[in-house]
Amino acid sequence: MEIPEKWSVREIKELFNYSIHDLGEFANSLNSNIVTFVVNRHINYTNVCVSKCPLCAFHKDKNEGYLMSIEEVLKKAEEAVRLGATELHIVGGHNPDVSIEYFEEMFKSIKEKFPKVVIKALTATEVHFLSKLENMSIKEILSRLKDAGLQAMPGGGAEILDDTIRSKICPNKANSDEWLKVMETAHNLGIKSNATMLFGHIENYEHRAKHLYKLWKLQEKTSGFLAFIPLVFHPKNTRLEKIVKDRTNPIDILKTIAVSRIVLRNFKSVRAYWVMLGERLSSMALCYGANDVDGTLIEEKVTHAAGAETPLYMPVEKLKRIIEGAGKVAAERDTFYNILRILN
Repeated sequence: MEIPEKWSVREIKELFNYSIHDLGEFANSLNSNIVTFVVNRHINYTNVCVSKCPLCAFHKDKNEGYLMSIEEVLKKAEEAVRLGATELHIVGGHNPDVSIEYFEEMFKSIKEKFPKVVIKALTATEVHFLSKLENMSIKEILSRLKDAGLQAMPGGGAEILDDTIRSKICPNKANSDEWLKVMETAHNLGIKSNATMLFGHIENYEHRAKHLYKLWKLQEKTSGFLAFIPLVFHPKNTRLEKIVKDRTNPIDILKTIAVSRIVLRNFKSVRAYWVMLGERLSSMALCYGANDVDGTLIEEKVTHAAGAETPLYMPVEKLKRIIEGAGKVAAERDTFYNILRILN
C-alpha cells in the first residue's frame, strides 16, 4: 500500500476502496503490541441543551433536565478517585444558565481537593457556546478555564466536519471552522485535546475523508491532538432514527478505524471506544489500527441514552481481557499517554 507524505481528500477517500484485510494488516503494522487504557470517570454536569441536535438522545429542556451543583460534581469526583481514577471527563450540554464562573469554581474546587487528577473537560462546541453566551473570545474563555484547572479537552462535537451534513444533524451548534478554531486556540494555549468523528448516519466516504483531512492538516500545524476516537452513531431515541434504523455494520466500522489509523499517523492513538462497539468488536478493532480502548468511564450517559447496551462501567480486569483477546499487551496510561504500568 503506497502512502503519501501529504494527504488530499481524494487520496483518503480512495483508501476506503481497499479490502478490509489489506487495510487492517497495514493499519495494525503501524502500532506497537501495547494497547492502552485510562482509569477515568465521565461526569455529565447537565443534560439541558438548547441546541437540540437531531443526532442526540441525551438533551432535555430546562424543565425536564438537571444541572449539578459543585458539591454534586465533587462527590462524583471523590468516588472516582477512590476507584483509582486519574482523569475526569466532564461534558454536558449547551445550557444558557451555566456561566464561566460555574466552571471556574468547579475546576478550582476539584483541583483543591484532588490535585493529581487530570481535568479533561468541555467539548469545542461547549466552549464556542460559552464564548457566545459570555460575549468573550475563545482565547479568553480557554485562558480562564486553564487558569482554573482545565488541562485537556475531549474531542466531542466534531460529528462530521462538513457543513452540508452538520446542517442536517447538528444545525444549531458550532460549524466546522468554528470547531477547528476552538481546537487550534486550545492547542496554542498548551491545552491538548482529542478529536472525534461520528459516522454511520447520513454521511458518505467523501464526508469522512474531508473530516480526516481537516484533522490531519490541523495536527500538522499544532501537534495538539492526542487521540482520535471514531464514534459509531447509535440512532435509538434520536430524531435521525426515522431515516437511520440501526448502527452501521462491523465491516464498515473496522474499515473506518483502519483508514483513520493510516491517515492520522500524526496522532498518538486511535481508540476502540468500547461503549459504542461492545467488547467483542472492540477487541477485533485492536487488530485493525486501534491502539487504545478508552477507559473505565464509570458512568457514561450520552451513548446509553441513544440505545447503547454496554455496561456503564468497565473494570480494569475486563479491559485487560479485551486487550489480551486481541493478542496485545495491556497498559494503563494517563490522559497524555504516559504509561503508568504494564499489566502482566
